[in-house]
Amino acid sequence: MVFKDRVALVTGGSRGIGKSIAQQLVQGGAQVFIFARDLAKAQETASQLGNVTPMQADVADFDQVEAQIKQIIAQTGKLDYLINNAGITRDNLLMRMDKADWDAVINTNLGGAFNCTKAVTRQMSKQRFGRIVNITSIIGAMGNAGQANYSAAKAGLMGLTKSAARELASRNITVNAVAPGFIETDMTAVLPENIKSAMLQQIPLGRFGQPEDVAQLTCFLLSDTAGYITGQVFHVNGGLLM
Repeated sequence: MVFKDRVALVTGGSRGIGKSIAQQLVQGGAQVFIFARDLAKAQETASQLGNVTPMQADVADFDQVEAQIKQIIAQTGKLDYLINNAGITRDNLLMRMDKADWDAVINTNLGGAFNCTKAVTRQMSKQRFGRIVNITSIIGAMGNAGQANYSAAKAGLMGLTKSAARELASRNITVNAVAPGFIETDMTAVLPENIKSAMLQQIPLGRFGQPEDVAQLTCFLLSDTAGYITGQVFHVNGGLLM
């Protein structure tokens, strides 16, 4: 896919799915900016990928997000793609979950997507072009014990996707969501082996997904080929949810 002369922002772009999306965008010719809370990690990723500018930003911080996105637009004159990928987990059973853990996940995984989307829509509307892809999760569609906060945030992200798609379509801005299943990343690597084994047995394709599986679909939705697709949620889970 060709992304020559396009400017993209990938949140949570220093590792895992976000890094893979950034890599494919760079390979397609895009100028890519990545947000990460850990600037050193973002700088390391940028040095590996090439045409990537690392920026330190906590997506849950509305003012910080707005300032950084204004900086991108001032530097490039536009912003074509936004990939809301940043996310965290604070797992616990609902009856034991601290309010702080609930707030942290909602504010980052859902609030962060709102903050970034709101910050880019004026520029995208002005240029009458934009592509927004929200990385949600299979957990937002099916739920999971011990992840009420994560599930609620990711389900909310699906609703945000559809509402934003309706609001922005007249400006030639598409908004879609990609819902990964069990993808091998740093976030899933810490799970106990018995949990991984039990999950694997439920996946019809018989393997865990790779970040590239999600990145390829995401980049298709960003491409000119996908210009008539908006308000949709695409599942990438090996058949775990049908």
